[in-house]
Amino acid sequence: MEYVFYIAAFLFLGISFTKDKGKTMQALGKAWTTFRTILPQLLGILLFTGMVLSITNSEVISRIIGQQSGWLGTLGAAVIGSLTLIPGFVALPMCALLLRNGAGYMQIGAFVSTLMMVGVVTFPMEKLYLGTKTAAIRNGLAFLFSLLVAVIIGWVHR
Repeated sequence: MEYVFYIAAFLFLGISFTKDKGKTMQALGKAWTTFRTILPQLLGILLFTGMVLSITNSEVISRIIGQQSGWLGTLGAAVIGSLTLIPGFVALPMCALLLRNGAGYMQIGAFVSTLMMVGVVTFPMEKLYLGTKTAAIRNGLAFLFSLLVAVIIGWVHR
């Protein structure tokens, strides 16, 4: 299935190249610059995840954030997601690796949703723009909503 996307991307790139070579080359240059900027973060996180996965086996991952870990694993994953500052393009492949190695869908759902919506690390900057009370309420509601998302994901994946 992914080959369809590659073929479509190259097809549209070819169309773009025939329509305006200059703009296409400029866009490819910007894409390359963005890729070079993202690559160190991506490699760092994937290397870290790979090392963790090589040290721990799927039984350990299952016990900590697997389906059997229940609410404690879900809450732990949500807290870790709230405390971490990882871009989504890095977190999603990492979550796929964790799922393949025994992590539960509900726990990964809690991790990803808190990672994207709750900002403990960014709270000082957020309170400058929103005020302390509003930033705290926003983060608290986002945390609760993330747990709700995890419950729904757990319910769907039974």
